[in-house]
Amino acid sequence: MSLKRATIVLAVLLHSVIFAQDRVLEGTVSFVTSSNVYVKFENTEDIKLGEVLRFKGADCLKVSDKSSTSVVCTILEGCEIKNGDTVSYIVAAGNETTQPTSITEPEDEGLPPETNVPSEASKSSSIYQENIRGRVSLASYNTFSDVRDDRSIFRTRFSLDANHIGDSKVSVQSYLVYRNFNTSSSDYDGRTSIFNVYNLNVRYDATPDFSITAGRKINPKASSIGAVDGLQLEKYFGNFFAGLMGGFRPDFENFGFNADLLQYGGYVGIATDSKDFFSETTLGAMEQTNSGSTDRRYIFFQHMSTIASDLTLFSSAELDIFGNTGNETRLTNLYLSARYRFSRAVNAMISYDSRKAIIYYETFQTDIERLLDEDLARQGLRFRFNVRPAKQLWMGFSYSKRFQNDSENKSDNVYGYATLSKIPGIGGRFNVSYNMNSSNYLSSNIYSARYSREFFENKLNTDVYYRRANYEYENNFSDLSLNFYGATLSYRISRTWMLSVSGEYSQSDPENSFRFYTRLTKRFYSKKKK
Repeated sequence: MSLKRATIVLAVLLHSVIFAQDRVLEGTVSFVTSSNVYVKFENTEDIKLGEVLRFKGADCLKVSDKSSTSVVCTILEGCEIKNGDTVSYIVAAGNETTQPTSITEPEDEGLPPETNVPSEASKSSSIYQENIRGRVSLASYNTFSDVRDDRSIFRTRFSLDANHIGDSKVSVQSYLVYRNFNTSSSDYDGRTSIFNVYNLNVRYDATPDFSITAGRKINPKASSIGAVDGLQLEKYFGNFFAGLMGGFRPDFENFGFNADLLQYGGYVGIATDSKDFFSETTLGAMEQTNSGSTDRRYIFFQHMSTIASDLTLFSSAELDIFGNTGNETRLTNLYLSARYRFSRAVNAMISYDSRKAIIYYETFQTDIERLLDEDLARQGLRFRFNVRPAKQLWMGFSYSKRFQNDSENKSDNVYGYATLSKIPGIGGRFNVSYNMNSSNYLSSNIYSARYSREFFENKLNTDVYYRRANYEYENNFSDLSLNFYGATLSYRISRTWMLSVSGEYSQSDPENSFRFYTRLTKRFYSKKKK
């Protein structure tokens, strides 16, 4: 090599060493799940698995998988990140990956635009995580009286909340109850076997932003509507969401399926979820029919929010916009509540509600004039205050009032309690309470004392109580005093099995009775993944 050529090569090498610098790649967070974060880059060829992405100057995400333009990461402890945040990856000088210029890696295809989830990563890690919780219980209620007929009720409940079964897009919810009633009376002609489906539906998350639900479901964003037998669709647009509902109302008499009670509607709303503020607001409209004719048409509103984990607000309202003479309006439901936690030892709640009788113009055709003539709002006001004056002592007080304009159906209720969570010397918990209620036709005073304690490493729970109730009637009924003596034993057989047995003896002048309650409960959960 000539001296001139060697000099040029040496100069190029020195230039590379002196002026070589680390290179910074910037990416945008495109999707966040409970276990993974997906970040979009222009190119990921220089990003190595196991390396760390930085956010606001600190280590935040660890790369676990990647495709040509996206990486899958796990969140490092202490890092808080959300969609749209910009993260960086430092490529050290000399560590760039060189690929032949004649080969071009294909772009990701077939990904839903709402998720921007990398296709290669999705093969090895689902964006959904299974979470299953359920409970099955068998219970019997038996009453034996020296005046009335003996009665027994057998009841079984099944509830299931299975989200993303097998890390899939499919979820199932159910709440089923079966009751069988028996009495020693031979002339009883009521229903003795009742099966109710309160909730039974399948949800399919087509994308993380769009879901389809089929079956019977109460929509938590519009809980005042009640159960809908049919289809419910919901789509998110960032913080905004919209939904459609179509199906049938449950039957008025037996809560079964009734194809004559078609209903449909929709809603829009906005949701915000951050460290110090959560809020969800829904506004919608509903049309309910009976045999093809309009039964009820109304607008509904619901809001719930939590501010700094201390103040919780909830409100719900329904405005009917249909009547005998056209588009009449009636505020049939208004509920407002606020709960504030002053400290870990003090909290208070206040609520107000105003409700009118709901008029279904087809269902109640013969009673419409009477219902409209008595169109008064039944109102209620409630206040509750809880305080912990000492480490082991909780005390609480509540007052509620019901009233309406014609002074009918009014009542006042006062309740107070004190609980000592750990009794010095002997252990266990002790609770005393008092309840006073007065209305147009009845005044009552109820006193209660209860002691409970756990044994055998909390596997066995025991509970004994005494309660006295005095009732004074405003009409011709005689005043009544009752004494109740009761005890409960609950044994935790295993983590998921529980057996409970209760007995109560009630004593009064006209009647003495025994009541026994037995319940076996089985809970089940998702198995922890290795």
